Amino acid sequence: MTTATPSPLPLSADEARRIALRAQGFMGAPDRRGGVRGVLRHLGAVQLDTISVLARSHELIPYARLGAVGRSAVEAAYWSDQHAFEYWSHAACILPIEEWPHFAFRRRARKARGRRWHVLEDKDRSTKTVLDRLASEGPLTSTELGGAKNGGEWFEWSETKIAVEWLLDIGEVVCTERRGWKRVYDLPERAVPGRLLHDDLDDRECMRRLVALAGQSLGVGTRADIADYHRLAGAQFDAVVADSGLVPVEVEGWGKPAWADPAALAEAPRGRHRTTLLSPFDSLVWDRPRTERIFDFTHRLEAYVPKPKRIHGYFAMPLLAGGRLQGRVDPAREGTTLVARQLSLTSPKAARPMAEALREAASWVGCDAVRIERAGSPEEAAAVSSELAAL
Repeated sequence: MTTATPSPLPLSADEARRIALRAQGFMGAPDRRGGVRGVLRHLGAVQLDTISVLARSHELIPYARLGAVGRSAVEAAYWSDQHAFEYWSHAACILPIEEWPHFAFRRRARKARGRRWHVLEDKDRSTKTVLDRLASEGPLTSTELGGAKNGGEWFEWSETKIAVEWLLDIGEVVCTERRGWKRVYDLPERAVPGRLLHDDLDDRECMRRLVALAGQSLGVGTRADIADYHRLAGAQFDAVVADSGLVPVEVEGWGKPAWADPAALAEAPRGRHRTTLLSPFDSLVWDRPRTERIFDFTHRLEAYVPKPKRIHGYFAMPLLAGGRLQGRVDPAREGTTLVARQLSLTSPKAARPMAEALREAASWVGCDAVRIERAGSPEEAAAVSSELAAL
């Protein structure tokens, strides 16, 4: 006798939005006891990126959830006490060290492929040289290993850089921290606690864990949402979702099958909403179709768009307030002034939260003034300026 598949649990669009906000750490009291490390464990992955405007994205992620946590404290929380490692997840991400075993499937896949997009002239000799240096000298950057570039274009890596990145891909070296934005490489036996230093889990168990983890981090999501969180293929998601513990749901207006973390369904989301500016690489908004579906808000990073074609600016940061995305601002720093190069609001009511978010961000990065350079309309500029003056 077969057991009937239970009908998906219905959720309103508003319930799904609130579940997503709570799962991402934006609803309810911030976990100050857990701090930056708690944020990392909660999210499962914090994306890294080279762009630094107010701060680098991996600093903006805990700031958005916890408030003005010290920037040096952020770095120390990530890169000390064998707490985290860097590897390929949604992109290059900081990951909780306890997830090391669950990326074995990706390390094996890269090793089976046999190469990166860069080709080593002498793989055996080059990789042995890197491993011997690390063994004898301890953690090193690519510069300390012999240089990252070969003297040509920026993308023309040296043999040493290709070798150490290949070893990183397959897990024979680990990135233990960033120093001056350079990766610091070490041997796994020094960087990963012994209880975690294994590749014993098969591919299915690795992917089952990452699907479950993505579901917890998102709260609720479609197949594409959950698979994309750690860059799994749709077929990989399909193979393990039934064993992941996630619950099928039907979200009003989504028009696609969805799944939710059972813990997220156990209690209705309640609590304070955070007012803050978001990095475009924040996991709340890094997926454009999901952002549009949940918040009815279209956003894209325009840093790589030619300047004349940009609509909202180089590093436009969405404004989260009242559990909704209510505007965006492209910030910059000029001395001790935070400059809103361009801002826009979804409604006049967003002027106050935009001013609050700008003032808090300015204080966090050591600025004592805020100036609006350009806005969607003169009325928006006047309204935000007035609110800034009143704070």
